[in-house]
Amino acid sequence: MMMRVESWLLGYLVNSLWMVPLVFVAAWAAARAVRRAGPQAEHKVWVTALLVEALLPGVQLRWGAVLQVVGALLRMWRWGAKASGGEVSVSFITMVAPGHEGLWLSHGRMMLLVTMYVFCVCYFAAKLAWGLWKAYAMRREAWPVAETGPVAERWAMHCSRAEVEGAVLLASEKVQGPATVGMRRVALLAPLRFFDEVEEGEMDAVMAHECAHMRRRDFAKNVLYNVAALPVAFHPLLWLTRVRMVESREMVCDAMAAEAVAGQERYARSLLRLASLMVAKETAGTFHAIGIFDANCLERRVMKLMRRKENAGRVLRLAMLGACVTIGAVACASALALRVDVTEKAEAKERPVKVGAGVIAGLGIDMKKPVYPAEAIAKKDTVNGPVVLEAIISKEGLVKNLRVKQSLRADYDRSALDAVKDWRYRPYLLNGEPTEVETTITVTFNYGSRK
Repeated sequence: MMMRVESWLLGYLVNSLWMVPLVFVAAWAAARAVRRAGPQAEHKVWVTALLVEALLPGVQLRWGAVLQVVGALLRMWRWGAKASGGEVSVSFITMVAPGHEGLWLSHGRMMLLVTMYVFCVCYFAAKLAWGLWKAYAMRREAWPVAETGPVAERWAMHCSRAEVEGAVLLASEKVQGPATVGMRRVALLAPLRFFDEVEEGEMDAVMAHECAHMRRRDFAKNVLYNVAALPVAFHPLLWLTRVRMVESREMVCDAMAAEAVAGQERYARSLLRLASLMVAKETAGTFHAIGIFDANCLERRVMKLMRRKENAGRVLRLAMLGACVTIGAVACASALALRVDVTEKAEAKERPVKVGAGVIAGLGIDMKKPVYPAEAIAKKDTVNGPVVLEAIISKEGLVKNLRVKQSLRADYDRSALDAVKDWRYRPYLLNGEPTEVETTITVTFNYGSRK
């Protein structure tokens, strides 16, 4: 039989194929609902969606329990309505073989799918490790920018304003644009002569944006999210969820940086001038270095910055929160209700064919007579009558699963069992093939007529 771990892995894989799209659609709807609350709320929606996409396929909560919880919530929300007595029965029909539940696969196919899935996860884990190694290699090979001068002074000012301690400013030949690297010892990597080529406004925009990343610890969070998403890293909609998460994260840092450079309009113009400088260059060398142009949504970011800021009232915020919770609860409950379990398909077990005692009796070839109980004869305490036994006759004609169906007396029963267990029969043929049969065997004791 298949190991429990293999079954869980395949169940996770199969359910992730359709649960991830379901969660993505729900997250898209929730993100639209909270858009007026600002990029921070939108970012939280996409982060939650990524984590739910990774965790939900592994949850094995039965749909009956989910429906009970949903029913209880619905009853709470029905103001003034009287709860009806009794129970509600809901049936879920899946397209599986009759008499079975869940998805059935042969052992060979299961092992092949498990092997392919584990290989896929290991590939993405190795890719993540390689990206982190490259990021830290870039940091090790970079060198500090001058500790004195206008650039160092502006960097110290932005770090102090963002309350970022210990961050260093480094120059590197391997980055095409400014990027943040590091968890405990964070650093801003900038291309060679980058700060010599940009004006003071663009320099402030870059430093303020990257300090926002450092304050939020986005590098460490990015690594954590990628590790959590490894089990579903193969799914295209997981990639799209990650793109949305990065876009909303950049908008959050844009909002923080705009405050640091005294205005959204000024920051947006600096962002456009930086983009024009970067247009002829390649993108950042590693996914794990957090840069100002990570998200390919510059137009949307600028439009967001130029739009008049709207403050959502308390009622509107509560309504948005309620909408997100409702969408998420419905999506998760639906996913758990429709969960598919994967089980190894057991070999079909043949049921013995029931055959009459007379037919089987005609197939006997070695049927020794039972011995009368010696103690009963010595005490002249004999009885006459039948002992009816139930038995299975194997394809080889051997007797098995022998038991008493109709008893005469305990000592007579033992005598009948001792004799019949060694009987032999010719195989019973069904359509020309030896077949296991279920039958009865009657042993009749008649001491008075014994010769």
